[in-house]
Amino acid sequence: MTSGRGALTALHLFLVWAMTATTMPALGFGLVAAAWGGGAGATVPVLALGAPLMVGLLALAALPVKDVVPLCGSAPRRLGWAVLVFVLGTLGVLAGLAAYGGDVDLGSAGARIALTGVPYTVAAAFFVPGRWVRSGALVVLAAGVVYGGFVGPAQSERRQHEAEVARYREKPELLYLGAAPPGMHVARAELGPAAFVVDYRPVREGYESGYAGLVVRPSDTPEPRCPEPVDKSVTCAVDAHGEMAMVREFPDGTREVTLARRHGKAEVSVASQSVDESGLRHLLDTLHPLSDTELEELMREKKIDHRL
Repeated sequence: MTSGRGALTALHLFLVWAMTATTMPALGFGLVAAAWGGGAGATVPVLALGAPLMVGLLALAALPVKDVVPLCGSAPRRLGWAVLVFVLGTLGVLAGLAAYGGDVDLGSAGARIALTGVPYTVAAAFFVPGRWVRSGALVVLAAGVVYGGFVGPAQSERRQHEAEVARYREKPELLYLGAAPPGMHVARAELGPAAFVVDYRPVREGYESGYAGLVVRPSDTPEPRCPEPVDKSVTCAVDAHGEMAMVREFPDGTREVTLARRHGKAEVSVASQSVDESGLRHLLDTLHPLSDTELEELMREKKIDHRL
């Protein structure tokens, strides 16, 4: 391609980009406004006016290369070329909108407006009979596919994950975990506005029964207190260290043990009908702030949720 033809091609592609980058956002805004005000039917007049306008502008952008691009050699051909570029470019814009709707970062508002013209420019470049122009268009197309289909979604997923971790870390005074009793594991954890609740269940759940619950909640009292009035089936006492021990006897002969103590600015309680008092006390003694590794593992296994 000679320098003269190269300059005409560059001018042609620039005109395609400039016209579509300035016109398509306005057309899109018009469609959204019409749909918002009068439903899907109201978009038909806007589309009926906007689409021919876009095709006409693209046909004008083809004039500099009427002697370079075979499809632009005559007015009817330029019109057909403009329709092809408009359709292909609009498909590219729709793909970009789908990626943006999937939370793929496409930059600032100005950058997104500028990117609107890229699919039309790439489509126009494929009609230019030049190996380097078409190769460049192919590279841009491949870059768009890779970013929109792989890199962008991966970045979006990472941002969402980091935001989710930050949500949990809004309540560091509640995020505590104790070592699971023997034969048990963390089955479920939930962070609420006023408590962090952890359920421990048997590793072989379904084959073995058992349950232990941990609850961490804010507290303004210096030490846990026995509930009042105390039911006759309940025995409760607070020792010299401020730890409350409560045992509830059930008619079937089973019993539930509850231990509670202060931990920093929070009150921590553990309860179980299958884990004895020493096992629950060990759970309290091993209480520690939920580490990043533990939080990541719970999130990865979908064992933790929040209601913030």
